[in-house]
Amino acid sequence: MTMRSRRETITFRNPFQLAGIDRVLPAGAYEVVTDDEMIEGLSFPVFRRVATMITVPGAPPHRSSLELIAIAAGDLAEARRLDAVAQPT
Repeated sequence: MTMRSRRETITFRNPFQLAGIDRVLPAGAYEVVTDDEMIEGLSFPVFRRVATMITVPGAPPHRSSLELIAIAAGDLAEARRLDAVAQPT
């Protein structure tokens, strides 16, 4: 199975929360990794998303560490939408 990973840095202007993460995350830049797998047997390359992960600061008291947490792509899209319409804090 052919896999590909894409990395993207996204920036939140305001503190935000994502499903599956039990704390509010601070505003700032976050790295998002998306893994896709190729669907075999077609005459052209087609990929399907199999994982979306975000790198976040560790929970207290481990703030100096980083965690890579699996999230739903839809939850990330909703958090970005809410951040875009929110007033900066």
